[in-house]
Amino acid sequence: MVDELKYTWDNMISSIVMELPNVIKAILLLLLAWVIAIIARNVFNKLLVKVGFGRALSKTPFVADEKSGNELLENIGKLVYFLVFILFLPTVFGVLNMTEVAAPISNMMDKFLYFIPNIIAAAVIILIGVFVAKLVKQLFEQFFTTLNIDKWVNKVLPNKGETEEAQATLSSVISNIIFIVILIPFITIGLEALNIQTISRPIESVLNNVLAMIPGIFVAIILIVVGFYIGKFVGSLLTNLLRGANINKVFDSLGISNKVDGKGFDIANFVGKLVQFVIVLFFMVEAFQVINLKVLNTIGFAIITYLPFLLSAIIILGVGLLLANIVGNWVQKNTNNAISALLIKGVIITFAVFMTLDQLHFATSIVNIAFMIILGGFMIAFAISFGIGGREFAKRQLEKLDQKMNDPK
Repeated sequence: MVDELKYTWDNMISSIVMELPNVIKAILLLLLAWVIAIIARNVFNKLLVKVGFGRALSKTPFVADEKSGNELLENIGKLVYFLVFILFLPTVFGVLNMTEVAAPISNMMDKFLYFIPNIIAAAVIILIGVFVAKLVKQLFEQFFTTLNIDKWVNKVLPNKGETEEAQATLSSVISNIIFIVILIPFITIGLEALNIQTISRPIESVLNNVLAMIPGIFVAIILIVVGFYIGKFVGSLLTNLLRGANINKVFDSLGISNKVDGKGFDIANFVGKLVQFVIVLFFMVEAFQVINLKVLNTIGFAIITYLPFLLSAIIILGVGLLLANIVGNWVQKNTNNAISALLIKGVIITFAVFMTLDQLHFATSIVNIAFMIILGGFMIAFAISFGIGGREFAKRQLEKLDQKMNDPK
């Protein structure tokens, strides 16, 4: 029993003595890693901060101020500190003959080290893109300032305060769009440099689609703006022409009130705005066609196709209402029968409404049947009303006719 214990003890001591050099090597490697990690961390925390690298970072769009730049360098220093230890771990585990533990870490670090040049290349490409895009953005901002966009915006916004705000906003928006347009190709190249197909391919596809759409978007914006100004010009011109022709007095000449909520209905302004809307709609549909927005383009085309029916329906209804008022007033004046005049108005308005519904293609067969039924009822009611209320009128006319026939020549 004593011999067995002695044998076990001797083996343990022998193993410890044999592994002692490896343990010492591992400790020395860890000490070396610690020294290198401290040096690397101090490079970021102190040296780069002292030389003003944080101040330089504050001039980029990624960092707000110098303090944030210094904090970023400190965080990078901490990351490098732990990264150095991780780099030494496979060697330490290998010295201790712990290959099963060292192998996964070693593979991970090999892949990471292999990938570092791609990350650096992508970062450099994107930083160059940011620098170029920012430079071009500043040039365009200076150009817009020299161009004095205020003169153009003043035509739309006459208020001075609004104009200055609009000028700043317009310059900023256009400059930022230019910044993004220039930056997108650099981002695409940077993603290609990473060589991560599963991530880069979808993003590259999206960016390429966006880049391909940008010319169409600019053309669409130009079309909408041009359409707006053309519509505004034509609408204003038509409104002034109609007002010059005194079209707003058409109701007064017919003896019809055109008051809506106590205010006169401006026919000229309504027609002008309607024409402006139609012109802008045409240009918007064409803009949707340019940027290949099929759903919106289909909706716009359907609205344009339906516009003739809508306009003709409005004209029919308007003419019907005018005719109903004219005929109703004439009947009221000549027969002194308010019921007959009201029935006449109702018949004409009903006829106009059903013609309008038929023009709009609202359930054509049902509308026609309902129209015949209602029209028949109106005719019967009119016959009864006119027969009762128009007896005196008919009597007078017959007496005049009889007197003329009996009067000797």
